[in-house]
Formats: sequence, C-alpha cells, structure tokens
Amino acid sequence: MGNNGKRLFQYAWQFKKPILLALLLLALAISAELVGPFLAKRMIDTNIMGIEKPWYESKTDGRYDVEYDGRFYKRADHWKDGETKGREVRVLQTGLTYYFVDAAGVPDQGARSFADHTLTLTAKDGSERQFPAALLSRDETYRFYKPELRSMFTLAAGYVGMLLIGAALAYGQKYLLQSSANRIVRKMRNDVFRHIQELPVQYFDNLPAGKIVSRVTNDTEAIRELYVSVLANFFSGIIYMTAIIGALFLLNAQLALIALPLLPILYIWIVVYRKYASQYNHVIRSRLSDINGMINESIQGMPIIQVFRRQKQTMTEFGVMNDEYFRFQFKMLRLNSVTSHNLLSVFRNVIFLAVIWLFAGDWFGTAVSVGVLYAFIDYMNRMFSPIIGMVNQLSNLEVARVSAERMFALLDEPGVPVSDQRSARYKGDVSFADVTFGYKEGEDVLKNISFRAKQGETVALVGHTGSGKSSILNLLFRFYDIDRGAISIDGIDVRDMSKQQLRQHMGIVLQEPFLFTGTIASNVSLDDPAISREKVEQALRDVGAYDMFMQLPRGLDEPVIEKGSTLSAGQRQLISFARALAFDPAILILDEATASIDTETEAIIQQALDVLKRGRTTFVIAHRLSTIRAADQILVLDRGRIVERGDHDELMKHGGKYFAMYQLQQGGAVSIGA
Repeated sequence: MGNNGKRLFQYAWQFKKPILLALLLLALAISAELVGPFLAKRMIDTNIMGIEKPWYESKTDGRYDVEYDGRFYKRADHWKDGETKGREVRVLQTGLTYYFVDAAGVPDQGARSFADHTLTLTAKDGSERQFPAALLSRDETYRFYKPELRSMFTLAAGYVGMLLIGAALAYGQKYLLQSSANRIVRKMRNDVFRHIQELPVQYFDNLPAGKIVSRVTNDTEAIRELYVSVLANFFSGIIYMTAIIGALFLLNAQLALIALPLLPILYIWIVVYRKYASQYNHVIRSRLSDINGMINESIQGMPIIQVFRRQKQTMTEFGVMNDEYFRFQFKMLRLNSVTSHNLLSVFRNVIFLAVIWLFAGDWFGTAVSVGVLYAFIDYMNRMFSPIIGMVNQLSNLEVARVSAERMFALLDEPGVPVSDQRSARYKGDVSFADVTFGYKEGEDVLKNISFRAKQGETVALVGHTGSGKSSILNLLFRFYDIDRGAISIDGIDVRDMSKQQLRQHMGIVLQEPFLFTGTIASNVSLDDPAISREKVEQALRDVGAYDMFMQLPRGLDEPVIEKGSTLSAGQRQLISFARALAFDPAILILDEATASIDTETEAIIQQALDVLKRGRTTFVIAHRLSTIRAADQILVLDRGRIVERGDHDELMKHGGKYFAMYQLQQGGAVSIGA
C-alpha cells in the first residue's frame, strides 16, 4: 500500500488548496467545539456551585451584593483587593434545599444534615460539628444566585455561539473536502479511461470488458469514499483526539492519564482489523469484477444463450460466483460486527464508571470538582465520537486500499500515449520482408511472409480459417509488433512511426461493424471536427447509401442505439464503409466486409470499390472468392505461409489451392442453385 498511498496522496495534492483550507476549517471547527466544555465547567463551578463559597458582610448595595435579613453579603470571589470584609457566612446545599449558615470556618467536606436550626457536618471518622443555620426560601435562594445570572447568560450564549460557529466551519470543511474528492475522482476516471485508449489490443484479449468497466466505475467510486468519508473522519479524529487529550491535561492531569490507554487500544484495533479485512476485500473486489464481466458477457450473448437453452447453466455459473461473493461479504459483516462501535461504547462506559466511582470515593480530593467531572465526561463523549467514526470507516478504508491497488495496476500496464500530431498522407506502398510472428512465444502463426503492395493496388488475402490472414493486418496496424523481419510503408519501417501516425491514414471495415450510440452522421464522422457534414454525405453517396438513409424519418440524424441493433446488417456495414472512406485513408482494409450482407448491397459496394480504390492501397480478406476476382494481387495462405500468389487468371491457370477453393465454392453455388 506504501506506493499506492503515495500515488493517492499525489492525486490529492493536485487539489491541495481546497483540501488544506478544508483541514484548516476543520481544526477551527474543532477548536470552537472544544471551548464549550470549558464554558460549561465555568458555569457549573463558578456560577452554580460557587454559591457555596464563603460570603462576607458588606456595607453597600452593589451589583454583586445580596440583601438577606436586613444585611448585605458579597461572595468571596467578587471582593476587590483592599476592600474591608465583614463577618463570614455560608450558603450550603443539602439535597434540594439551601441553608444560610451564620458562622466562619465551616468545612466543605462531610455529610450534611439539618434539624432545629442547626447544620450538622459528619466527617469520615464519624466526628460531628454543628453550626447555626436557617432554611432559605425559594425567593431567598434566588437572590443569592441573581448576581450570577448575567454571567450565566453570557456563558450560555457563548456556548451556543461556539456551536453555531463550529457548525458553519464544519459545513465549509465538508463542502470543500467533498468537492475536492469529486474533482480528484473525476481526474482519476479520466486518467484511467485515457490510459485504456493507450493500451495495446492484446490487453483486451486477456481481460473481459466487464472487469475493465469495474475498474473505471466501482473501484474509482470506492476511492472517492476514501477522500470523502475516510479522509475526513481520520483527519478530524486525529485532530479531535490530539486537541481533547491536550484539553484534558489542561483540565486535570489525573483524569487525562485515565483516557490515554485508549490510543494504543485504538491502534491495535486498526492493525487487527486491517489484517483480516484486506484478505476479504481482495476476494470481494475480484468477485465483483468477475460478476460484472459475466453480466456483460451474458447480455451480449443473450441470443446465443436463449437459442441454445443455456439459461440454467449460465445461472448456475453466475450463482457460484455470487455465492462466493456473498460468503466473503458475510465474513466482512461478521468482522465489522465484532469490531463495531458497540465495543467502543463498552470501553467508554467502563471508563465513566471508574471515574465516577473514584470521584464518589473522594480519590481525587478537591482537585476534581463537579464542573471538572462534567467537562471530563463531555470531552470523553466528544473523543469517542471521532473514534467511532474512524472505526466505522475502516471497512471503507480497506475497500479503497484494494480498489486503489487494482486501479493503479491498470494504470501501470504499458501503453502508448495518444499523439495529437498530424503527419502528411503517405502514398501507401506496403512491403512485408521475411516477416515471422507468433502470438505466443515459440508458436509462429506467420512464417517468412514477403510481398509488396503498390499504391492503388488491391491485394486479396485468402485461405482457410487460421491460415494467418487477419494476423497480417494486425501487424500492419501494429496491434502487435513482429518478431522477425520488417514491414515498411513508403520505404519507412512502421516501427519508426508512432502508432497514431501510422493509423492516421488507414481505414478498416470489419465483418461485424461496430456502431456507437449517436446518429448515422456521427457514426460516419466519429465526431472528428475535420470531417464536415458535406464529407459525411459524400462518403455515403460514394458507397451508394445516401438515398437509403435519407428515407429514414430523421435522415442522417436518425438515432443509433448501442451497436446499431435497430439497423439491418447491410445498413450497419454501409455506415462502417462510409466511415472508412470519410477519413480518406491511404490504406483501406476490408476484413470480410461483404460476408454478412445481401447480394444487392454487395453489388452497391462493389460498384463503389472501383472508384474508391483509386489512389489507395486496398487489402481485402474474403472467403467468397467471387468478390476478389478483380484484385491486382491475390495471396493464398496456408498455415502461416504464402503458398500461391498472382491475379485471379494466373492462379486459375496454375490449378493449385486457389483453383480448388474457387471450384469448390462455384460448385457449391451450382448445387444450391440446382
């Protein structure tokens, strides 16, 4: 994860300003929130419990002076230096009642009881001391509290104000962090999708489309959660805990030491969780990709599945994957349940009980007041909140870790950067010189292939399935690079040209044309700004399809759904043919281009070909030999070797493999016609 963590950080660092500002706002929000318990402590200890401090008789009726029984009294903490104090009195609480004790030196400790105008204090050793006392009415008690009301309202307003400020800062922090996370993931998705365009074709031969889709969508979405939820919770949790530990030491060092063991417990918790969660999440993400891949494959192959009644077998295969996915999800559920925040709540309640027991047993002495105890409990509650947040995000952290691993593995696949450079149109003289190639090492599919195709020539490649026809074109396009020999265009080795520059002046028509969602016009131009509407229309006219498509309700703007499933095979092929022509290629490849269309449409294309091949080098792969009779050069391949070459008449005179294949096809046609 080390290297992946560094790369995730590098992505985030590109948006450092809003992220750093968000973290600053987070720190300020936490600071604002943590002021609250100090204000509450002051309110409890000074304004509420402060009534039990010594009071002294005064001579004036000032702001802090309280009138009782015809005399004025002022609390000890409100006297200024140099002022002359009168006799000392106390206001003490027993249960829900308050008493006026007209005596000095009354101890704060001991059990209190009142009877017959006498307050009795019983110490721990059982000794008793008695003081004269009078029961205070509600109005009289209120008078002793009245001087503190202004301060209490100020502190309460400050407490609420800090909560509002903290909420506003937290909103700003969340907004900035989430918007930054969305920008980071947008860039990631763009980078992944861009890299997919740069990957060699053989990469897609070995990985199902559904798995690649899962990398671009599911995995990047999991990483988004890392930046949105995990990052926010862990950063806020670390800042919160650091600030609260500091505040606890300021409040009371003894209480702070009780809270410290939480930190190593949390660390051990995270280490143990990650050990098991990492194993489970690797399987979960892998199975999710497998499921996506199978769903994608099943949808594409649904006609075959239904025709051959493979529904049950397909469902069984899917069920095996889905069951394994469920099993590991269940393991994650158990792990999350065992390490859930409920266990943290147990720790928290144990600490609370221990502190209250120690407080009740007077273990802390006078160092811990009711206000300090309240502030401690408040801080601990606040401390457990981010800890629970961090623990709850551990599952998202592990999912994001595994997803990042998978995404960066895709990005690390060697690819060729897409070049925007335009090169001059080459003539199209193609030469293969003693070319040998195999998809797997030691298994050559092409052996010592040599031929030359001059500009404007039509070269036909014929042979049985597996003879190497498509492999020659794969090498020409540089979908794969040759093992031995050389391929050149206009005398330049294709390996000395970038793949984009090489393919810039090539066009291809496949046996199964691929159409994109859009319109007929956009499928011809592929939204290339260099292909004007006029050029699109001319290309369709050249292939004899313009009038056909103009009869549709929206003409060339007729919508095309995925793969062009609403169009006939012939219409799809004509669009594919027009697409190749619109780009005005120097080299045109027809890979079984007329195999799946009717005879009438084939005649239209054949008529167009005579015009279109002028000035272009055209390579044709065809099983129907009648379509290549006019080819300038026919190469007959068998098991990766060129066994015959020449035009149609020459090969027919030769009486070899081509002659046998042609006679077989013509004989088949005759017998069918008969």
